[in-house]
This record gives sequence, C-alpha cells and structure tokens, in this order.
Amino acid sequence: MGNNLIYQVEDKPKFAKLLLFALQQVLAVLAATIAVPTIIGLPMQIPAAILGAGVGTIVYLLFTKFKSPVIISSSFAFLGSLSNAVAFGYLGIVLGSVFAGLVYVVIALIIKFVGTGWIHKLMPPAIIGPTVALIGLSLAGSAMSDIVKATGSGMSYNLIAILCGLVTFFVIIICSVQNRFKNARLIPFIIGIIAGYALASIFSIIGYAAKVPYLQLVNWEPLINNFQNLSFTSFLDYPRVGLVEGIKELVAGMPSRAIMEAFVSNNGLTIENMAALTDAELLEAIKAANNGVGPQILNWAGVATCALAFIPVALVTFAEHVADHTNLGTIIDRPLLEEPGLKRTLIGDGVGSIAGTMFGICPNTTYGESVGCVAITRNASIRTILVAALMLIVLSFISPLNALLRTIPNCVMGGVCLTLYGFIAVSGLRMFKEVDLSDNKNLFTVASILISGIGGLAIIIPIGGGNVIQITAIATALILGIITNRVCLLVEKHNKKEEPQPEAQEEKVEE
Repeated sequence: MGNNLIYQVEDKPKFAKLLLFALQQVLAVLAATIAVPTIIGLPMQIPAAILGAGVGTIVYLLFTKFKSPVIISSSFAFLGSLSNAVAFGYLGIVLGSVFAGLVYVVIALIIKFVGTGWIHKLMPPAIIGPTVALIGLSLAGSAMSDIVKATGSGMSYNLIAILCGLVTFFVIIICSVQNRFKNARLIPFIIGIIAGYALASIFSIIGYAAKVPYLQLVNWEPLINNFQNLSFTSFLDYPRVGLVEGIKELVAGMPSRAIMEAFVSNNGLTIENMAALTDAELLEAIKAANNGVGPQILNWAGVATCALAFIPVALVTFAEHVADHTNLGTIIDRPLLEEPGLKRTLIGDGVGSIAGTMFGICPNTTYGESVGCVAITRNASIRTILVAALMLIVLSFISPLNALLRTIPNCVMGGVCLTLYGFIAVSGLRMFKEVDLSDNKNLFTVASILISGIGGLAIIIPIGGGNVIQITAIATALILGIITNRVCLLVEKHNKKEEPQPEAQEEKVEE
C-alpha cells in the first residue's frame, strides 16, 4: 500500500485496542449526532438518533461489502427539511427520509445501467476539491462557537472555556505527532477529551463551590436528573423510535406533545404557561398564535410538502456523498468510487438513511468527523467502524452513559472539532494539486464555490403556510460551481468551433 496507515481496512486490531478505537469513533461523531434532534426541537430523541446512527452504519457496511470505513449519522443538510416535516409529526419526518433515501437508490440504479462517466464530467476535481474544503470551512464557526462557550453557566464567551478547549486541542496534537507512545497515537481524541473534561471539571467544582458562574463550565444536570428518581429506567431505557412514535400519533389522531413543542420552537412562537396546558389545549393555543396553522397528522398535502422539502436537498447531498468518498478513498489509498463502487456506497447510504430515520429521527450521511478520525489516527480497520456502530446501538439503551456524554462541555468538543473540521478543509485543499488554476475555467469554478459557500449564500423557497425549503450554503455553492463549470465548458466549446481550421489557414497563406 502507498499510504501511511497503521491499520489497513482488512486489519484486525487486538480486542482491547479495538474497543478503544471504536469508542474514539463514537466520541468523534457523537456531538453532531445529538445536535440534530436538539436543533429541531426534539432533544428527547437523542437516544433514538444514536440508535439510528448505529443501525444505519451497519446497513451501509453491508451494502459496501465492509470496504468503506466510515460512520453514517444524522445529516445537518436536512435541518431545514426536518423543521418543515415536524409540522406533520413523526410520520412526516420518516416519509421525508424515505424520499431522500430513494433519491440515492434511483441514482445508484442509473449508475448501474449508464456508468459513472457522467458524474466525473459533472463534478471534476475543480468542483470536488473546493466542495470538500468548504464542508470543513463552513463548520469552523460551529467549532469556534463551541470552544468559547461555558456550558454550565450558559455564557456564550468565556476565557476559561477557551483554555479547556485549547488544552483538548493540543493534547490531541501531541498524542498524534509524538513517536514514543504508539497507543497514544491511535486514541488521541479519547485522551484529549479526558484531559479537557478533567480540567473543565476542576474549574467547575471550584465554580459551583464558590458560586462563581464564570468557572462553571460543566453542566452535570443530565447526570443528576437521571438518578434523581431511581428506577429501572435510570439504568436502562429504550429509545423512542421514530416510526413507532409516528404510529402512536396516527392511533391517537393528533400530533404528540413532543412534536407540538418542537413546532413551537421551530416557528418562534410564544405560548404562555405551556407546561400547564393539556395536549388539546396546547394544539389550539399553537393555532391561535400561528394564524390557524399548527402541527397535524400526515395527509396528502403533507406528503407533497415532505417531497418538496427533502428531494431537492437529497439531489445536492448526493454530490457531497461523492466528495466524502473521494476524500476517504484518498486517505486509505483506495478508489472507493470504483470498489466497492459508487452504486453500492449510494445504496448503502440511501437505505442506511431510511433505516436510521425509522429507528432514529433524521436522514443519515457519511460523517466528516469519522473520516477525519481515520486520517488522523491512521486506523482504517473496518472492524473499528463495525464495533463503533454496535457501541452506538448499545449506548442508546444505557441511560447513565447517555446522560454522562451529554455532560461533556461544549468547549471540549470545540477543541476536538478544531482538529476534525480543519482536517476536512485541508483534505479538500490537497485535491487542488489535480486542478490547473491557470485555466480560467477552473479558476472561476473554484472561486464561485468558495466565495458563495463561505459567504453563506443559501436558497430559501417559500412553500406556503409559513413553511420554506432551504438549500444550504454548501449545496448552493455546489450547484453554482457545477453551473459555472458547464457555462465555461460551453464557451470553450464555442470558441473552438470559431477557430479557423488548419486547411483554411493554409489556403489563406497561399493566396
């Protein structure tokens, strides 16, 4: 192999090491996985999101013949779509995911019969490279907003938080670049998180004891609440599976309390004494505050809305899928788009996404954090990914672990993401070596993607009832880049047609 991996895809790490490597992958993807249900107003679905990531990853591994070492989990690209689907309950979310997954399956079938040549023409390195870089760069703001945040006190800017985040960051770096302790190079994220969490805990204990909010970095409430009223569920509890919750709503004939509260949050509504209202009263209060519009059981109008909300985004995340697998293939020195093949990775991602939402709460995608973990630790063992998926499934049922993981402060995860997101950006920039930027066609294509993406150009399409379809800045930049590239190619082709032919030039010289 021409790569510098410590463990190749087929390698079998020893059992004890395998567990540590898998735990590291879990920790790398966990922050984003639990963020999605929180952002769409369904934090009680965090265990289900974790379960969906584990199930979706196993489905993905099966379809890709255990050759693509990456975890798939909750996709941020569908946040706008999910916020729209919440208006139609859990079944709206599940149906939207089915639409998104089927887009991948349909494209995979087209590839099976037509091949992948059209994809390489549509998305050359001049498009894939800056798109991968943009994925990392667009997440920079998220990492930096986390690294300055004191979770315990709720402060949005805190110098002690920055210190803990940077300690996490530098411990990860030191573990990754030193040569004396080989095992430390394989688990830098675990060591970094432990170091950052320990330091944040010391400050927090002092802060809570002395009643100094500025030092309160860790919020232990999730762990305290878990054991406040001891019962069986304090130790083991089942995740609220999306499909099951949707069926419950269908039987009840009205949206669940959780969906109504999420609708209130997503639409910025103010409902007084919401906790004291019955479910029926809350639904009426929402309609009164929102011009008669409120969450409802899925109907034909909802089917159309979900289709319009998810399908366009899925068409764009397809290109992100190609970019992620191109990047991962470069890291492990294997052309994943050829073996196991793009059609298999697409079907695995699509079906895994559908399964992940039915068990969890949102469509899945290959995770840049997982790819970054493979690259930095130089461990591409597929067994690590499989064990990590099984860990995610088990973790979703263990209440104390779920609670403990929720206490990891934002600043510590910000330090982790500083390395992971940075690596994603640099991986995209590395692809520029295949791009001739002296060619104006490539120069304008790359510029259009980077500037529109970093500038945050998003497409927001109103679809009635106060709902919108939002195509994210990354997706918009990708579309603009593809259009720019095609326009340049058309002009280039037209220029060649207008160039005088050699025979015509010879005749002119003779005259």
